[in-house]
Amino acid sequence: MAQIKITLAKSLIGCSKKQIETAKSLNLTKVGDHKVVAKDKAVEGKINVISHLITVDEVNE
Repeated sequence: MAQIKITLAKSLIGCSKKQIETAKSLNLTKVGDHKVVAKDKAVEGKINVISHLITVDEVNE
C-alpha cells in the first residue's frame, strides 16, 4: 500500500469539535506534527474532514 505523510500546517484553535477529534485520531496536536500512514479509505475520509489544516505528501518506499 502507498504511504503518505500528513503534517498539521495550521492551528486547531477555532475549529469544530469534529475537526479537533479527527486531528487527534491521527496524533496531530501541535502545528508541525507529522505522521506517516498507509493510504486507505479511513485515512482518506479523515483527510477530507481536515484538508484545510494539513498538508499531504506521498512517501517513496
